[in-house]
Amino acid sequence: MKIGIVVPFSWSYWGGVVEHAEHQAAALRRRGHEVKLLMGNDPPGKFTRFLHPRSGRHGPLPEGIIPVGRSVVVPANGSLPNIVLSPRSIGRVKRILDQEQFDVIHAHEPMTPAVCVAAISYARCPIVATHHAHGELGWMGPALHFWGFLMERIDARIAVSPMAAESASRFLPGDYKVIPNGVLIPPDADPANRDHTVTFMGRHDARKGLPILLEAWPAIHKATGARLRLMGTDPLQYRLLHARMHFDESGIDVLGIVTNEVRTHEFSRAKVSVTPALGGESFGLVLAEAMACATPAVASDIPGYAAVATPESTRLVTPSDPEALAEAVIDVLSDEERRVEMGRAARAHALANYAWDDIARRLEETYLEVTA
Repeated sequence: MKIGIVVPFSWSYWGGVVEHAEHQAAALRRRGHEVKLLMGNDPPGKFTRFLHPRSGRHGPLPEGIIPVGRSVVVPANGSLPNIVLSPRSIGRVKRILDQEQFDVIHAHEPMTPAVCVAAISYARCPIVATHHAHGELGWMGPALHFWGFLMERIDARIAVSPMAAESASRFLPGDYKVIPNGVLIPPDADPANRDHTVTFMGRHDARKGLPILLEAWPAIHKATGARLRLMGTDPLQYRLLHARMHFDESGIDVLGIVTNEVRTHEFSRAKVSVTPALGGESFGLVLAEAMACATPAVASDIPGYAAVATPESTRLVTPSDPEALAEAVIDVLSDEERRVEMGRAARAHALANYAWDDIARRLEETYLEVTA
């Protein structure tokens, strides 16, 4: 098939939905399909720096990505996504759809303007939509009032988790097929003989819980001597956070925005991954990524993480509790034999449930159903 994947966010700034779409496209191409992604792009320059107070990736676009316009930062659901809202993007989407003649359109977060709404408006082929968000989703009410009628054009609805399905169905009742996020599975991952490091992967959004980890870190570092490797956190925002919190920086390495290869390497070398989010997570993507690398995790006990975690691979702790977080990380690092067993259980769980090739097969079945 010829598949158009529509993402309302910018390729230039890392995020779970953007990464999901890129891996989805790659997995579908491995199955023989022609796939193109329609999403935002913010080229380097003063205007981009003015619009975006954090660093991103601004190099040449990978093959198969069709840019539809610049993005702006819009606070939503406890996060700061980079959404394409330019009115010009609407005409671009129409021209792209007329030119490409896709067999099926797959829109991520379909109620998000302007790219997804335009694609659903102008598409002349079956439409599949995936809902990622979990929470109150207060913005969905006004959106439903203005363009909710367009959602009747969607032929199949997918949610990445039962929590995402429940959140979406409050505004858009219907049948949702749960197909989780996929993760890259390294060919080899040994939980033994790791560097004495702890990893954190996440943007500097309030809901990701980085301040909780930084508050807990001095106790962890003092008890274990481990180093903390921060990925995805903009160095400037980290400095501003330090200026406000005055936490002890001993043993902390700020890696900033990193590539998939660096992230996989860091997960594969760390002894434990920490994901202290406060809530609003529909799916524990970072948790699953660590699992794929045979890395056990300490994570907040929130629904999106509890649905991914297993007792054999993950320690769940009360959100917003630095002392409980520190105690759990210290406990995991204190027993190497048990930690290695947790890592093996984590990788087995990821292989069985989150491998992208299997996720792509399930998506392909959905495309066949709507185009039959």
